[in-house]
Amino acid sequence: MEVKANGPNDESGRIPDGPTKGRIPDGPTNPMVTPLLTDLYQFTMAYAYWKAGKHQERAVFDLYFRKNPFGGEYTVFAGLEECIRFIANFKFTEDEISFIRETLPGSCEDGFCDYLRGLDCSEVELYAVPEGSVVFPKVPLLRIEGPIAVVQLLETPLLNLVNYASLVATNAARHRFVAGKTKMLLEFGLRRAQGPDGGIGASKYCYIGGFDATSNVAAGRFFGIPLRGTHSHAFVSSYMSLDEIVEKSLQSSDGSSSCEDFVSLVQTWLDKIKWSNSLRGVFVETNQSELAAFTSYALAFPNNFLALVDTYDVIRSGIPNFCAVALALSDLGYKAVGIRLDSGDLAYLSCEARKFFCAIEKEFGVPGFGKTSITASNDLNEETLDALNKQGHEVDAFGIGTYLVTCFTQAALGCVFKLVEINNQPRIKLSEDVSKVSIPCKKGCFRLYGKEGYPLVDIMTGENEPSPKVGERILCRHPFNESKRAYVVPQKVEELLKCYWPGISGKAREDLPPLKEIRERCIKQLSKCVLII
Repeated sequence: MEVKANGPNDESGRIPDGPTKGRIPDGPTNPMVTPLLTDLYQFTMAYAYWKAGKHQERAVFDLYFRKNPFGGEYTVFAGLEECIRFIANFKFTEDEISFIRETLPGSCEDGFCDYLRGLDCSEVELYAVPEGSVVFPKVPLLRIEGPIAVVQLLETPLLNLVNYASLVATNAARHRFVAGKTKMLLEFGLRRAQGPDGGIGASKYCYIGGFDATSNVAAGRFFGIPLRGTHSHAFVSSYMSLDEIVEKSLQSSDGSSSCEDFVSLVQTWLDKIKWSNSLRGVFVETNQSELAAFTSYALAFPNNFLALVDTYDVIRSGIPNFCAVALALSDLGYKAVGIRLDSGDLAYLSCEARKFFCAIEKEFGVPGFGKTSITASNDLNEETLDALNKQGHEVDAFGIGTYLVTCFTQAALGCVFKLVEINNQPRIKLSEDVSKVSIPCKKGCFRLYGKEGYPLVDIMTGENEPSPKVGERILCRHPFNESKRAYVVPQKVEELLKCYWPGISGKAREDLPPLKEIRERCIKQLSKCVLII
């Protein structure tokens, strides 16, 4: 997308009169994210502010959530980059203004349309916790300052961009925690996601949350996420026999020789396995159509051969057929990637597959064959991963889809957007439900660390209150539960809210880091925070 002007920018694409870093970001990834992606009452309030002459009053809003999702103890903040892309390019088109005019009551004055025509976010400032951070309830994820009418118009789109992103990133992080650091996690959720935007967003934010790759090709293109995928049951069942394979030759990996009949080589190896000392009697005759599919796929992708082995019978057909093809590839200098299990008792089947691979390595002297990768899929979630760990398994990688991208156990994070100050006067939202009472005033937010470098507590202070300092004893109190209080002597103090959009204030602007750095931040913070939790 092209870099779009927003507010008073010079020709370089920078905001003048301030030490900003980098050009104005491109527009949102999804072109449907426009100023109209909001609730009607944002426009009725904006009109009422304008009609009353209040639209330019300086307001401060906090975007935060009230409770950690999934019954857990932490949340991963995500969606910041898309928020900045939206704000940086916030501008109404003539068509959008015409639609708003038609939508609002006929009594609304045309002057409001002139106001919208000149509206942008040049007078808005946005402060945020860095994307990929581990965050907790009530602490602002975003603090937005600016004229109340325009900031009110930002409410719904910012909530939309943060809610799902943070929810699915947290879900991904939870799956990573259960699976362990050494397992590869693959996001396979595109076909089950809530529409194209849900699919693209899930791939991006699951990657932030600790997944290693995605099957989503569009996400790979947009965000540079590693792609993984092989074939489905349809590919296997589409073959009838080995006679369908017409082109049978395969050059060796170093190009020094060529096997003219790779199919015969595969059949030779299948016979060797069948009559080997350690595997004799494990299977009699494998499914030949499956063998044809595996052979054909290996001829197409000799360097990336990974077979789905549960179309017919995993132990008596799928694994022997895979091994025959893998050993034929090995003769030509290639190394097969592994197998995927998509049904059945995954713990048992993975253990049996590992025994089979180890027997092949020992019987035929193929170094490393016993460590051939085993991938498992089939509607996996946190509970099934935990159950597999308790049973004992030999799975190296998990492909997870439906329960991950749909956040099956919780529909939404529940972020809110609350006015906390206007014209330098604190504002509060009261409720009989204490959890819904807002915390007034413009706040500073800090994370305090102990001697070992682990975070101890996040605290909020009023803007005019002194900031916490290293080595100074601080009394930290819960905002609503008087009995929860503790003295802390921090060894490190980190200011959480950083300026990512300064408008024309002249303040320095934080860079938006690459996706890989956001992911690394998330993994690093989780390794510290989750240990304490």
